Amino acid sequence: MPQSKKVPFWRSLQAKFALTYIVIVAAALALLNTYPVMVSQDLAYRSKETSMTNQASILASALATGPEALTAEGAARTVELLLGSLGGARVVVTDPSGLVLCDFQWEDGGGGDAGQYIQRTDTVGQYALFWELVTALRGNIVFRSDYDDGVFRSRAAAPVTYRSMTQGAVYLYECDAEQGALLQGIQSNLRSISVVICLVTLVMGVVFSKALTRRIALLLDAIRTVREGEYSHRVSVKGGDELSRLADEFNELTGRLQTTEEVRRRFVSDASHELKTPLASIRLLTDSILQADHMDSDTAREFLTDIGDEAERLTRITEKLLTLTRLDTARTVEAAPVDVGVVVERVEHMLSPLAQAVEVTLELDLRPGCVIPATEDELYQVAFNLMENAVKYNLPGGRVFVTLRGSGSRVYLRVEDTGVGIPEEDLPKIFDRFYRVDKARSRAAGGTGLGLSIVWDTVRRYGGTVTVRRREPEGTCFEVIFPRWSEEGGDSHEK
Repeated sequence: MPQSKKVPFWRSLQAKFALTYIVIVAAALALLNTYPVMVSQDLAYRSKETSMTNQASILASALATGPEALTAEGAARTVELLLGSLGGARVVVTDPSGLVLCDFQWEDGGGGDAGQYIQRTDTVGQYALFWELVTALRGNIVFRSDYDDGVFRSRAAAPVTYRSMTQGAVYLYECDAEQGALLQGIQSNLRSISVVICLVTLVMGVVFSKALTRRIALLLDAIRTVREGEYSHRVSVKGGDELSRLADEFNELTGRLQTTEEVRRRFVSDASHELKTPLASIRLLTDSILQADHMDSDTAREFLTDIGDEAERLTRITEKLLTLTRLDTARTVEAAPVDVGVVVERVEHMLSPLAQAVEVTLELDLRPGCVIPATEDELYQVAFNLMENAVKYNLPGGRVFVTLRGSGSRVYLRVEDTGVGIPEEDLPKIFDRFYRVDKARSRAAGGTGLGLSIVWDTVRRYGGTVTVRRREPEGTCFEVIFPRWSEEGGDSHEK
């Protein structure tokens, strides 16, 4: 028997389950480390855009006080009045041509002192070539913010207009490290959480995958054991999930295999025994003829007749074995409507010579219209086996009653005889293959112990049932119930 190949770890279910689990968690962590940061960054951007564009617009409105052109002194005075409400790190005011009128820049105090705005003079009178200022001088309010090295650098610019005339522009610049530090803190915390989750995920992934694959390994080992012929082996998988149900189905399957194997072995043993008996008889008779130096013709004819009888018995056994094999392995034949009464009359015609020879009377009571879905040949075998047994195992002067009735969606075929009957303890085994109540009497009557098994298997194939009981005051009663054929739906058997 070929040995089972060991699956490499990287191709095993344990590795695949663990890898799948880790990949899913890694994807979730990647989303966790990007989405909140992006949302926080976007919120900070929108907050700064609203705040700085409002501040730039307020300062521009304060500078646009009249038709006179902006002056450096007036612009510086106005900006100084509003510096307390501005959060920018730098404030620049230009005239319409882009020349700087005033420039205030925030400087932090050293030694823990508070910072303050310092007016720069080195840029006054020079052109401010900032993109934001150029755009603002065209009449647009502009905002731009960058996040780099943990610092938000934001810029806003607004035009100073009076009655649709551009008198200059306001430029605000802010360098916010506090918001950047907060965002970096969020990123750092998320990374720490992600590392912990990764470690926990790795451990749990290995543990869970081992727990899952351990149960699968139990099933795999059980399959190997059953494959080696141990049909009595059972597997126990705890839990109420699909694997436990698979284990239950496996145990049920092995139970059926065990039963089938026992039936097969018993069948082979019984078949061997049944075939061995006529073969031994033929061998004994042929040896007797060969060893006899002078045998008269009558004795030789008697021996040859016995050999012919045993050969005929062998033929009957093999034919019935072939019939049972076909019933076990053949696919379901498409059923057609068959009149049971017509088939029973054919069987009665065939068995009349046998019944007359053993002084048994056949009495038929057949109602018309009893049509079932089946094949005529298989229905003939059912009726023939039941009626032949009723004739063979009857008593001289006995009677066989065959009754056919239809009721609703069922057809009832009953075969009764007035023979010696079957003991109660033998009734449950009467349909087993090769089972015979009286083996000596069965052999004398030419029985094989297979006829009722053929009846049982055939009737079951077509959705019917067959039962047997003792008949009062004497004899046996077999009753077969078939589903009735209906013109509308064909087989009226209730599914």
